[in-house]
Amino acid sequence: MSKFIEGKVVAKRRWAERLYSLQVKAGIALFQAGQFIKLALDIDGEVVAHPYSFVNAPGEKPLEFYFIEGPDGLLTQRLAALEAGDTILIAPNAAGFLTLAEVPDAKHLWLLSTGTGIGPFLSILKTAEPWQRFERIVLAHGVRHANELAYGETIHGFAQQHGEQFRFVPFVSREETDFALCARIPEAIADGRLEARAGVALAPENSQVMLCGNPDMLRDTTETLLARGLKKNRRSAPGHITVESYW
Repeated sequence: MSKFIEGKVVAKRRWAERLYSLQVKAGIALFQAGQFIKLALDIDGEVVAHPYSFVNAPGEKPLEFYFIEGPDGLLTQRLAALEAGDTILIAPNAAGFLTLAEVPDAKHLWLLSTGTGIGPFLSILKTAEPWQRFERIVLAHGVRHANELAYGETIHGFAQQHGEQFRFVPFVSREETDFALCARIPEAIADGRLEARAGVALAPENSQVMLCGNPDMLRDTTETLLARGLKKNRRSAPGHITVESYW
């Protein structure tokens, strides 16, 4: 089987400076919500690839990917320059374990993200499973500036459809707003601000936590949760904290 197949860019959206999403039409295998797949381009005769999480749910078309254009990112700069109708390379099969199939049952599901790490959680929340399994779902999204809080319409849709079962907690770390917590996620866990805003307790006896974002957030939040008595979730030893980093 070929390492990559061809896809077509259907649309591109610029959310903020250096933040983009691409919608892609491609005949890939079925995936699980929360997984990622490799996108690639032929750049000067070399195929350059990187994994990106799906924003769309399984079965939802077109495929959608949310990414940041890195100042030194050869691939992301080329992805940001693509337009509708352009060809893109994509792996035929997805991978990754940031899925609800890997998460034990609990009353509350916490989806904690920074930056483009919100993507796989949007994919998960577009499916029926989380709403059937968990009494309360908290989605937190941390960014530096308020204009980087993307997918507001999608998140508002979750709130309208699911009411008190869903709570969205935005974090903006580098400017004051009248709606977001001005903090980093691990700090707001440690001092109780996240739970106060969410209206539910984050504790080993009632919570499962999924993390996706920059490495510093993953490390610091995991340490904060471990200090609270939560444990890393492994197939061989089920726990409370599910993390997958492909930075």
